Amino acid sequence: MLKDVPEPDAPAIREASPPGKGPALRTVGLSKQFGDTTALGNLDLEVPRGIVFGLLGPNGAGKTTMIRLLLDLIRPTSGNAEVLGLDCRADSLEVRSRCGYLPGDLRLPVRRTGRQYLKHMANLRGGADEEFVSDLSGRLGLDLDQPIGDQSKGNRQKVGLVSAFMPRPELLILDEPTSGLDPIRQHDVQEMMRESAAAGATVLLSSHDLDQVENVAERVGIIREGSLVALEEVSSLRDRAIREVEVRFAGEVPFLGGIDGVFLVEKGDDFVRLRVTGAMDELVKTLSKSNVITLNSSRPELDEIFLSYYEDRDER
Repeated sequence: MLKDVPEPDAPAIREASPPGKGPALRTVGLSKQFGDTTALGNLDLEVPRGIVFGLLGPNGAGKTTMIRLLLDLIRPTSGNAEVLGLDCRADSLEVRSRCGYLPGDLRLPVRRTGRQYLKHMANLRGGADEEFVSDLSGRLGLDLDQPIGDQSKGNRQKVGLVSAFMPRPELLILDEPTSGLDPIRQHDVQEMMRESAAAGATVLLSSHDLDQVENVAERVGIIREGSLVALEEVSSLRDRAIREVEVRFAGEVPFLGGIDGVFLVEKGDDFVRLRVTGAMDELVKTLSKSNVITLNSSRPELDEIFLSYYEDRDER
């Protein structure tokens, strides 16, 4: 008989080890209250330079609040934050000059073309490499001469992406950057993030989409209800992921007990439903000895991963 599904242990939070230049961003006790609501609570976080760091959490978790605090768009209730060694409040203008930012609620002037808008944004920064802007636009399939108001959501998102990448900033802050994009353009944006990190920039990728984050990020911080509940290598996050697996057999259901990370959900005359944590290699090798008709494995949902980590955490 298979093991019952256990309650998962909360993972240990491991602090990043910043390189010699110091972290790209650091927060200490960073908090934000809106009335009686805690949007962000006592956030302690360090992100080293030169990596893609994923900030993962469901909508309303506090990700956007954290970003707005870093850019001094709103002020903290308590705590402090540094970006590129600068105080986010005292040095807010310099912080913003050294960052590229794509907001999650992107708003653009509808009467301008993409080219006009990008030229305006470049002028605010003292100019931009026009050839690089053209390359970015071509890579994303963006028509710079179409009025923004006539563009689809995806094309407006591309304008925002070019605006964020074009100054070649030291820190890229991207809030849901692939929203509205088709899979091909999502892949292009992921490649652009990797290339920026390889060139020495730091990318802060905020998303509720596990696939987007795990495909590009090296490390990930998970925020839930305004609190940092895990700081992980992406490889560790994959190891903790739980998949739902259904297997149907021609004939008797084999004994599957004793396989690490495999837990029984339901068993019938010709099928089993399982929850599998981590790699499926041992399970697949065991199943290969039986006459399997079908094997269906669902990709772990973000909410399921959250629940597997953190449900009942306040009772521990």
